[in-house]
Amino acid sequence: MKSMMLGKTGLEVSPVGFGGIPIQRLSEQGAIDVVRHCLDKGVTFIDTANGYTVSEERIGKAIAGRREGLVLATKSHGTTAEAFRSEMELSFKRLQVEHIDIYQFHGVSKPEQLKQITAPGGPLDIAREAKAAGRIGHIGVTSHSLDLALELAASGLFETLMFPFNFITREPAEKLLGVCRDHGVAFISMKPMWGGLLEDATLAFKWLRQYPDANALVGIQSFDEIDEIVSVMEGPAALTADEAARIAALRAELGTRFCRSCEYCQPCPQGIRISWVLRLKSHAKRMPAARVFGESGLASIKTAETCADCGVCEERCPYELPIREMTAEMIDWFYEQRAARLPASS
Repeated sequence: MKSMMLGKTGLEVSPVGFGGIPIQRLSEQGAIDVVRHCLDKGVTFIDTANGYTVSEERIGKAIAGRREGLVLATKSHGTTAEAFRSEMELSFKRLQVEHIDIYQFHGVSKPEQLKQITAPGGPLDIAREAKAAGRIGHIGVTSHSLDLALELAASGLFETLMFPFNFITREPAEKLLGVCRDHGVAFISMKPMWGGLLEDATLAFKWLRQYPDANALVGIQSFDEIDEIVSVMEGPAALTADEAARIAALRAELGTRFCRSCEYCQPCPQGIRISWVLRLKSHAKRMPAARVFGESGLASIKTAETCADCGVCEERCPYELPIREMTAEMIDWFYEQRAARLPASS
């Protein structure tokens, strides 16, 4: 694969980055083998997060002895100085490195989260201290809220921005990419295959190649997946008429009835994790079954069953989703899948 520059960071990376969520599902050796195979195929950008259970640790073992030439990124959900510092130090330990190229604030999708991380003496100051000391190369942020992402890109606080972008979720192309370019912020496309909901890598990645300054970060859990993606990236860039027609058909089939995780529906008066519930099928494709369908997942579904049918979430949803109807469908789907995937569960 040809390399690309990541915004104005000065970092040269492969146009496809390795996302560290799916390797949680594998055995440790299986995860290590997948990471190393991606390196062999020319992937030089690796992204993970403190919250991805064993992902950082497995990546650390996989890149041991192969750190040179890699751009390594991870993230923290910490919204206090203490929590952020603790997670950052754990990232260094798990990854077995002394320098992390990009350290990101994870999932900043609400104004109050931005206020928390930028408070005097807060997480952003801790990240800046680490950068000044040479431990962190660049400070980035990830988000699921388009309105807030526009603010983050223009703020001058972050050097990279990660946001969902694929041929279903096209909204960033209308304005966000331009704002990132204007402010020299590197744009990283998360969910190029919409968390596993899109299954044709050729369509997904050929479409993204229309935006050559958008790095595509994709979760990988098998040799075949990265082999196919690399083949697409090394082949013709232009979509054929047939491929364009198939994309149009998929967009028509999916319509607009899916959750973008913007979180505008929150908070729910009943405490329901609405976006988590609505995106269950995506979680199930990327995360360990025990995590999705185990006790934690079950607790979230039990909470969803307490829906008071107030409709507040639907009034807030900018995409006018029938959230109550979709939640009921996902509850039924969860129990069907839980019985099949965790036979011993009660």
